[in-house]
Parts: sequence; structure tokens; C-alpha cells
Amino acid sequence: MSDLAPGKARIFIVDDKAANLRRLEEMLTEEGYGRIVLIADSRQVLDRYQEARPDLILLAIHLRHRDGFEVMRQIKALRDPLSPPIVMLAGRRGENDLVQALAAGASDLVAKPFDGVALLLRVRNLLAAQLAHRSLHAQKAVLEASMRGRTEDVSRSALQVVHRLGRAVGYRDSRAGPSIARIGEYSALLAEAAGWSSADCELMWHASSMHDIGNIGIPDTVLFKPGKFEPHEWAIMKNHAAIGAYILEDGDSDLLRMAHAIALNHHEKWDGGGYPRRLAGEAIPLAARIVAVADVFDALTSPRLYRPAWPVERAVAYLRNNAGTHFDPAVIGLFMAHLEKAIALWARHREPGYVHRVPTKRPR
Repeated sequence: MSDLAPGKARIFIVDDKAANLRRLEEMLTEEGYGRIVLIADSRQVLDRYQEARPDLILLAIHLRHRDGFEVMRQIKALRDPLSPPIVMLAGRRGENDLVQALAAGASDLVAKPFDGVALLLRVRNLLAAQLAHRSLHAQKAVLEASMRGRTEDVSRSALQVVHRLGRAVGYRDSRAGPSIARIGEYSALLAEAAGWSSADCELMWHASSMHDIGNIGIPDTVLFKPGKFEPHEWAIMKNHAAIGAYILEDGDSDLLRMAHAIALNHHEKWDGGGYPRRLAGEAIPLAARIVAVADVFDALTSPRLYRPAWPVERAVAYLRNNAGTHFDPAVIGLFMAHLEKAIALWARHREPGYVHRVPTKRPR
């Protein structure tokens, strides 16, 4: 399915309480979702799944025959590369329920009484994430065809898919598209300054667009929290690096291998204090060390829910002061040596009337 609009998305609702099934069906139907499958007996889920794969599953935890966690384990055991996101439905939310559900493989957890608006937003966002995942799966085949010498048109199409995957996060966060474009240009500038070939700089520009693709697997309640994270929320947020790496793993093109290295490692720190693996120094891939600088510079000079954008001078001072701890000092040296060009890129993206479009080639 290439379109997961409400009228076309197939949604399973699994609950052995008829009242819950009816209420959820009514909520989704009123929103325009028309392909809803109600399952009252959890023993039937696997058969129904294999008959017609759903695009999303709303799955109660407490069920008579097989509880929600067992049903989810059975679905995960199929090793379906396009398995749908699963939202667990709890009678009430305990302190560790969300962590337990995410650890078991769920995409999110919703507790009763259901907040209709919040639930419908989760459904919409998870369907967008599923569409992005399917696009990536299809894009791998397109890239393989391109690497075998297919037409230039196929290659352009593949690269557009790469950038659209990066922008899939923008379906949930309107700032993501412009940010991805800026980070790509900063990263390519630093790669060029490091002596990379023109082809490798182009590769960096494309690959960096997927650095935060793992954010599509982070619950809205965490991703969009305006204040400071609680410890368990920070643990969930840090999972985006591993999620992004999982989405991009096993790629057999230079582009996907670089994108995988960046997604997994761009939050590592030069002194070993980063995540997810606490790598240090040159054990961190150079592409990730470059994107780390580009990402932080862009984040600091862009407004956030909890603060205004920093002035460029303050952001530059932060990078300089954290060389050798957070950042590779050599990459910071390159950034400072080409600071005028970096600031020009920063200014160009803020010009009145500037419009971010899906590109196929790095801007010159």
C-alpha cells in the first residue's frame, strides 16, 4: 500500500470487551478510517494477520486467552520486515507500563480512559511512520537497481526517496525538513574541508538527511515534551539512535552504510560520554563526528519549544569550548576555518521567501 490515508489504512482493534471495541471503532470511523477489523478473541490475531497484514494494531494488554504481550511476541516472531506499529491499550497506566511496553516491541501505550484527540494523533503519526518504513524498504530495491547501472532517472528517484524518508519525521515535527537541509549542507561543507572527494561529499549530504530517522519510533509524549525529560523519558529518547540504525541496517550501498553509521553514532562524544555505545575518539566514525558538529550547531541556532534560538556567536563559542570533550577537535578546527561559509549557509536558509524542496543534488 502506497497510501495510508484514513480511508485506506487497515487497523486491527484487539480487545475482548465489546464496549471497548465499539468505542474505538466509533472514534476511528468518525475520523474517516474505514478499514477497521475488530477482533474479540486474541487467538485469532495471527490468522487474521497472515490473511491481510494490517497497517496498525491497537492491542489490549489484558485479554482472556492470550494477553497482549504474548500476541505481540507471536507477531514479532514472524520477522515480517514490514510489521505494523502496535499501540498497547492498558486499563490504567502504571509507572513502568510505557517502558515495559516499549521494551517488548510496542510503539506506544495508551491508558483508559482514552483521550480521543491524543489517540487519533498517535494513530495518524504511527501510520506516517509506517509509510516511511515501507518507503525505505522499497527504496533499498531502487538503490540496488541504480548501483547495477540502471538509468540516471532511477538514481534521482532513489535519492528523492532518501530525502523524503528524512522528512518523514517532519510529518510529526514541522521544523524537521528545513533542519535536515541545513545539517546536510553543514556536513558536506565539513567533509569537503576534510579533503573528501566530491562524490563522498555528495554521499555525506544525502546520508546525513537520515541522521534522526529513528525519531519516528519515539512516542509523541516524549518527543514533543517541552520541558526537561524525566530519567525514564530520557532513556526512551536515547533509543532513537538504535531505532534509526535498525531501520538502516543491512544496506549494501555506500549511501545506506554511511547513513547507518551516522544514525547510530552521531550522539557519541569524543571523550566517551555519549550514547548509545559510549564510543570515544576515532572509534566514532568520522561521518558521525562531522554530523555531530553540524547537528548541534543547527540545534543551537534554531528555536526550540523550551528556548529561543541562540545567536550564532554564542553557538560558535559553545562548539569551541566543547572541542576535545563533546566534539572531535579536528572537526571543530575545520568548522572554525570555514566559519564564514557556515554562517553564509545559516543566513541563506533564513532569507525571506526561502523554500525547502526535496532535492536530488547538493546545492552549490
